[in-house]
Amino acid sequence: MILQIETATTVCSVALSKEGNVLAVKQMDQRNIHAEVITLYIEELLTTTGTKYNDLDAIAVSCGPGSYTGLRIGISTAKGLCYALEKPLIAIETLEAMANGAIMESELASGDTLLCPMIDARRMEVYTAIFNTKGERINPTTAEIIDENSFAELLSDNKILFFGDGAEKCRETLNNPNAQFLEGFANSAAYLTKRATEKFASKDFEDVAYFEPFYLKDFIAGKKKA
Repeated sequence: MILQIETATTVCSVALSKEGNVLAVKQMDQRNIHAEVITLYIEELLTTTGTKYNDLDAIAVSCGPGSYTGLRIGISTAKGLCYALEKPLIAIETLEAMANGAIMESELASGDTLLCPMIDARRMEVYTAIFNTKGERINPTTAEIIDENSFAELLSDNKILFFGDGAEKCRETLNNPNAQFLEGFANSAAYLTKRATEKFASKDFEDVAYFEPFYLKDFIAGKKKA
């Protein structure tokens, strides 16, 4: 029984899985609500499924890259639960979870299609990586400024499915017949299930005291208004 937390983007989502199957999900896509609702969502999820905190075997969390504030809220919540309940912490990279989500939710055109989850950063920058339809990583996680030459080599030989909250702003720039876009994709804690179950089975746990979010880039604070 694994409690799963996703707060890396504007979506605040919690899910409960048992033996690799999602039992329930509670989520909302709204900016700046994570701190206010995350613990309420967890309580509601456990209540509706008749689950007690001590029934949990582990806590899994989407660890980034993504929103600095969202990641801090999700990971601090997960660490607090792990510490209080003496349960292990499982970390899942956000883009990897997104790729698994696209595989779960989409009828992909072919097994040769590549998956490119994108998380909005600033302006034309996104956090992204490339996966195949088995969820295996092809290219590493990077922060990319998207222009007309982005992914040109891959797009010359492959269809690429772009999705996530960073993909829409890239649609006109990535003007290539092999570039496809998945509409309406939103992050969900349910998409952590596959990797969380695998990591639990192999006891691939994090150090609760020292684990930090995968920010990818250093935080740059905005200038204060005069």
